[in-house]
Amino acid sequence: MRRAFFAFAVVPFIFASQAFAGDAEVKAAQTVIDGQLRAFIANDGMTAYSFAAPNVKRVFPTVDTFMNMVTKGYPPVRQPQTYSFGKVRETSPTSIIQQVLIVGPDGKDYGAVYTLELQPDGSFRITGCSLRASTSLST
Repeated sequence: MRRAFFAFAVVPFIFASQAFAGDAEVKAAQTVIDGQLRAFIANDGMTAYSFAAPNVKRVFPTVDTFMNMVTKGYPPVRQPQTYSFGKVRETSPTSIIQQVLIVGPDGKDYGAVYTLELQPDGSFRITGCSLRASTSLST
């Protein structure tokens, strides 16, 4: 039940090119995702949790509950072998959807779709992530 809140239903997204989202906003969103993935790899739950938006923190109010959810429900995100940014779409001046191509700990390809929202302090935070296995991902 908790996992369903964090992982939005996988729906096909039609991504626009980066030209539709401002380069600064895209870079800021990608920096947040990169920071969280690096924190997961380093087993730094506190830092990984710091990139979660308030809506996620309401459902997972502690670092332990958050990390447990990610570890059990998102192994490729929790321990990626490699990852790269794919297509991006700005859905509003304060919202970005970013595709991340991941090679999971099992060596298989996955596609993660992150949603991020601009916060009142001017930073982007991750509001959700959906994950799907893929037989062929192109970068």
